Amino acid sequence: MEKLTQQEEEAMQVIWETGSGFIKDFLEKMPEPKPPYTTLASTVKNLEKKGFLESEKLGNSYRYQPLLKAEDYKKRFMKGFVGDYFKSSYKELVAFFAKEQQISAEELKEIIQMIENKKPE
Repeated sequence: MEKLTQQEEEAMQVIWETGSGFIKDFLEKMPEPKPPYTTLASTVKNLEKKGFLESEKLGNSYRYQPLLKAEDYKKRFMKGFVGDYFKSSYKELVAFFAKEQQISAEELKEIIQMIENKKPE
């Protein structure tokens, strides 16, 4: 899967939130400063070419909907991110945040509890 640019990711976040819609629907929900309509339309067309969206022609307009769920993109993105920056080690990722004091001992305990609760007995 191709990586998304920041502009494409921002558009996809709005599209996932909206579910499906027209360019104008997405533009209304974009954070400020909003991109020009034509810029968002180009971004959406690129997302369609990359296989993230599909379109349906309705009159003179196109309605777009995502082909990939946000959760699935997040999983793929994180797997690539951890692979690229942390040698595919989630332990190194957590250690990085611990060293940078971006995660507390209490949060680590919560993570351990989540892991232990998922273990089959």
